[in-house]
Amino acid sequence: MSLNSFGHLFRVTTWGESHGPALGATVDGCPPGVPVNEAMLQHWLDKRRPGQNKNMTQRNEPDAVQILSGVFEGRTTGTPIQLMIENTDQRSRDYGDIANTFRPGHADITYHQKYGHRDYRGGGRSSARETAARVAAGGIARAALDHLIPGVQIKGYMVRMGAMVLNRAGFDWNAIDGNDFWLPDAAAAPEWEAYLQKLRKDHNSVGAVIELVARGVPAGLGAPIYAKLDTDLAAACMSINAVKAVEIGEGMAAAELMGTDNADEIYMGESGPEYSSNHAGGILGGISTGQEIVLRFAVKPTSSILSPRASIRVDGTPTEVVTKGRHDPCVGIRAVPVGEAMMACVLLDHLLLHRGQTGSMGPVGRIG
Repeated sequence: MSLNSFGHLFRVTTWGESHGPALGATVDGCPPGVPVNEAMLQHWLDKRRPGQNKNMTQRNEPDAVQILSGVFEGRTTGTPIQLMIENTDQRSRDYGDIANTFRPGHADITYHQKYGHRDYRGGGRSSARETAARVAAGGIARAALDHLIPGVQIKGYMVRMGAMVLNRAGFDWNAIDGNDFWLPDAAAAPEWEAYLQKLRKDHNSVGAVIELVARGVPAGLGAPIYAKLDTDLAAACMSINAVKAVEIGEGMAAAELMGTDNADEIYMGESGPEYSSNHAGGILGGISTGQEIVLRFAVKPTSSILSPRASIRVDGTPTEVVTKGRHDPCVGIRAVPVGEAMMACVLLDHLLLHRGQTGSMGPVGRIG
């Protein structure tokens, strides 16, 4: 069992490999009547698409999505939605030298140990190319969220890239889409680019931290213990290639706080409960509070680099690996739209679960 699916009621199964003819997703559980078309999905795929600038891999894929089923006359039918993205610019010859060699930092060795057979062309299923299918599925989830509870916003941006750290004093929500780094500080983008280009010239790569924020999420999504909203958000983001850590709200920094600092005080406002702060990241006891949901995940440096690294071959003999091909010097840049997509899928899934249990699209218990 390979477990290529995620979600409870809104369920996504991805398929395909980096260097196969195509990849895609089967989306099941989307409510009927949601306005969807290929152009809507393409908008999100274009944010992740490779080859758009010098700060990412130069593999030039159009990532053109095709809707094969589940949509009729521009609206979802309630049946499975099949999405397909053809691979058009794969260069499998770049990987011939590592057919019998394990690349350090990659899943080559663990795939071989588990299956005894692997697709070495770009890593097969372990390639970050698989995330294109998630972004397409996330486009469906965004459309459904907008249809069911208009006003929900999901936005991701980089807050760290190696030694470069976002200065939150200059935070500008409107600057995020205006630079190659999804950076909410337009003035800092040139410095981040110079830093990354030096690493590329040095045949190196770097990791990153991405922050995701969801606004307009109603209170009440999630459930105690085994269906916590933060549990599923963390699992969804940890499943993204190269992600090594996830935190929600204060996250690891909460260990440094006193209880008097960490607990978000509650007041009654004109429209319902209000909070003095958001150390909890918009989730208490696994259930959304109605505040912004704030999540961060850390992406490791791209393991495919031109600097030689020691490794072994399939027969156990030692070797030195220099990974050729076209690779991102910081895979965290293109992880931003992937994180947004995963958050959209989880939020829709929990909205449907909440509706199924309570019959409501928002809070059930009245306060005040």
